[in-house]
Amino acid sequence: MKEEIKRSVSAIQPKLLAAIKELVAIESVRGHSTPGAPFGEGPKQALLKALELSEQLGFETVNHDNIIGYAQYGEQKTSEYYGIFGHVDVVAAGEGWFSPPYEATIRDHRLFGRGVLDNKGPILANLYSLYLLKELKVQFPMPVRIVFGTNEESGFACVKHYLTKEKPPVFGWTPDCKWPVVYGECGRLRVEVVADESKDEDLFNWINAYCFSSISNGKSLGIDFKDQDFGAVKIRGYQLKKEAGQVKFGFSIVYPQACTSDEIVAQIQETLTASLQLKLLSNWDPVRSSAPSTYIDRIQDTFNQVTQLNLSPVTTTGGTYAKIIPNIVAYGPSYPGQKDIAHLPNEWIDLQDLEMNTLIYAQALYQLSTASNKGESKNG
Repeated sequence: MKEEIKRSVSAIQPKLLAAIKELVAIESVRGHSTPGAPFGEGPKQALLKALELSEQLGFETVNHDNIIGYAQYGEQKTSEYYGIFGHVDVVAAGEGWFSPPYEATIRDHRLFGRGVLDNKGPILANLYSLYLLKELKVQFPMPVRIVFGTNEESGFACVKHYLTKEKPPVFGWTPDCKWPVVYGECGRLRVEVVADESKDEDLFNWINAYCFSSISNGKSLGIDFKDQDFGAVKIRGYQLKKEAGQVKFGFSIVYPQACTSDEIVAQIQETLTASLQLKLLSNWDPVRSSAPSTYIDRIQDTFNQVTQLNLSPVTTTGGTYAKIIPNIVAYGPSYPGQKDIAHLPNEWIDLQDLEMNTLIYAQALYQLSTASNKGESKNG
């Protein structure tokens, strides 16, 4: 069966590329909310196109209010299912492209276009992986869903809505990070230190003393927490601005499970003078996967077998749907050494990598087809 899957993956690449080009052509950046298009017309149209492509492949589809939808393979006899969660919204293209960002273009054996990596290409690779298994008559112990979100880049409201309509999956992944299995995601805290313009010198002195004179691990602030899984605190994303008679200095803190956001905020407060104010702008707590380890082992082994690498599961400083959806992990699509591609001009995915990813996802899905429903989904 593995050889049949490999042959099918190679044969299906032209159809997969054509589907990616159709989806990339839709400028699915968040826009103004209108009736029937909560995140704007672009994300809605991208969702409708993804569901249309799914129906053309013979899948049943469900659309939850033009916010999120899915393709399903297998009869829903119980509430249990496997779920693969990706998104069809994208960040704005920006300047600096050598080819039209919403016209997927092949150049030097790479596919360029906004969304080819983040995340239209990878979620369609999963859709076509499931399709070829369907064509090979592979049966699963429970249905498999390929889920298309429309608000990943600006808030995760799509998956929050999904959980008001559907139960979480027994197991699954989101192809929206890196290889191999990503079993944990660091916390992400964004804060701002604020002073009135008349006290801007106090703010500048604080910045020089606690930020610019120190390495970015938070040691000078007393927040240099670390643990074995997630590593040490990292401070980044500095931003200084004037606004409404105030001077504001914002920054992000990536932090491990060894501390809480409340502990970090309290410690920073202790460094501030009376003229400075700390504002909490946003926070995502760290998460460590609750997915059954037997499933994680299966898909980790699949990655190593297909790629002939010998990598171990990792954590990330990024944030994916795994922060919201229980029982899923991040799984691909970027390889070690590939960084800072997704949101930049000339976003790309190597065509060989796309085929390899499709093969990994197809083989990983096949592994789910051989899993024991009761044994691994409940006791793993």
